[in-house]
Amino acid sequence: MTTTSGEITSRPAAAAHLTRVCFKLGPPRLVGAELEWFTRVAEESPLGPVSDARPALTAEAARPELRDLAAALGQHAPRSIAPDSPELPLGSGSVVSVEPGGQIELSSVPLADTGALRRALAADEARLRALLAARGIAVVAGAADGFRPPQRLLTTERYRAMEESFGRSGRFGALMMCNTAAVQVALDAGVDADHAVTRWTLLHTIGPALMSAFANSPDLHGVDGSPWASQRMRTWLETDRTRIPPPAQTIDDYTDWVLAVPLLCVRTAAGTLWTPPAGATFADWMDGHLDAAVGRRPDAGDLAYHVSTVFPMVRPQGYLEVRYLDGQPAGMWSVPIAAVTALLSTDEVGAAAAAIAESTADAWLRAAQCGLRDAELRSAASHLLSLAAEATPAGTDHDDLAAAAARCARGHTPAQEAIPA
Repeated sequence: MTTTSGEITSRPAAAAHLTRVCFKLGPPRLVGAELEWFTRVAEESPLGPVSDARPALTAEAARPELRDLAAALGQHAPRSIAPDSPELPLGSGSVVSVEPGGQIELSSVPLADTGALRRALAADEARLRALLAARGIAVVAGAADGFRPPQRLLTTERYRAMEESFGRSGRFGALMMCNTAAVQVALDAGVDADHAVTRWTLLHTIGPALMSAFANSPDLHGVDGSPWASQRMRTWLETDRTRIPPPAQTIDDYTDWVLAVPLLCVRTAAGTLWTPPAGATFADWMDGHLDAAVGRRPDAGDLAYHVSTVFPMVRPQGYLEVRYLDGQPAGMWSVPIAAVTALLSTDEVGAAAAAIAESTADAWLRAAQCGLRDAELRSAASHLLSLAAEATPAGTDHDDLAAAAARCARGHTPAQEAIPA
């Protein structure tokens, strides 16, 4: 049950709440995206203008100070680095956030099509780059930092707790937090529960092939020389497997899994942050097993926070958030967004995509390790992108998808065909 105080004290109540907030239903209409980039102090001067040349990461490239990021972003700065900021969106609606290692992120507003989304994000990216450049901070495209050791700049309790928890499993947690960047795509869940599960399942089915198509992180600081196509995905797989669910699930499976995932941290009745013992779950907290340490039962806010600490390949949070795509070379982030959106544009296209990717649907580890070097994944990736191009009206997105399909057929990564600086 949910009590008058807002506490969630039963598994059925928690499951019902999760279903409502994670799977908001209605006709699929909108698409959104989150883009992440690395940052570095420009060569010229910490406070001098940055040139238009595309900067690169190097071992000597200093991460910017948070105070300089806050000063550069001004009224657009997130409160994680500027507590009094109004956090105003940029001109086309994107919200700026900062990741633990100083990565910068744009989160778009949801829009009706990928063309509008591409134009909005491109305008906000240009504005973001200009704001940072005026403070001597360069923005660098990519998916994994192969040069600099991980360094957590953000001191928020969330990231301190993540660092402590993930550190138990080795070095990859810090690398994931500080040395990786992604392209994330957000799509409406579906008309009804069955439709939402079909679309959710489809996004998992095409995942390994699309991960391979856009794998862009062969290098990562401090790891061995084994060739991984996506070192970014490697960091997730090596960090905490308990927070990554099996890909094929029903809604009930997912809510049961969320409640069984170990807690990362908990706000006690006294207002302090408490790190639970290893293995303590949200269900344990609901059932009263943590009363002595926490002094209260969880509420909807606690459950929402807990959901934000789990890392499915596709995370349902009202909409479906695709999390398995690497950050792309400069100017190429719109291609994976267009691909995912096209493949879910109609149920008929989705069924064709599922048939193409059926044989590689579970090949997550192989996709992260081998990418397009694997013949089966290469074929699936090329055919999926050809299908996406066919499902896209003539224009920029169609041409980009057709080119990406041909690139995959050649076995080339995005970086191998990126426009040189």
